Amino acid sequence: MSLEIGQEAPDFTLKNQFGEEVTLSSFRGEKNVVLVFYPMAFTGICTGELCEIRDRSADFATDDVQFLGISCDTPASLKVFAEQEGLQYPLLSDFWPHGAVSQAYDSFFPERGFSLRGTFIIDKQGILRWSVVNSPGDARNSDEYKAALAELS
Repeated sequence: MSLEIGQEAPDFTLKNQFGEEVTLSSFRGEKNVVLVFYPMAFTGICTGELCEIRDRSADFATDDVQFLGISCDTPASLKVFAEQEGLQYPLLSDFWPHGAVSQAYDSFFPERGFSLRGTFIIDKQGILRWSVVNSPGDARNSDEYKAALAELS
């Protein structure tokens, strides 16, 4: 199944870095959501991208926007990663069933067993409004999703 702009985003529940369940649909009516799939914690490009979100939070994070980082790492490794890098937004574990949410968002690299660099913007009604999927070695341009978020305002 291929995701298309304008369709309802697939719902999911994943555990965050503290072992707490986070459900996408719980943000409906409250916040726009930016899903940021990334290959692996503690790697160069991934760390750079997630720290850029942290460092540019004034550009991205408002009362109307929730960032959710998603990888196939375990919650325990995500907790250490978030602490080490000072990441204050939720990092969600798509560890088991392995990559199921990444697959639902056409953002899984089965040959390597991890997520691609997929970014998905979901509006307050749960509708997919913008997306891009990059290969593991191609960093995202955060200005692109900043502009896409601005269009939702």
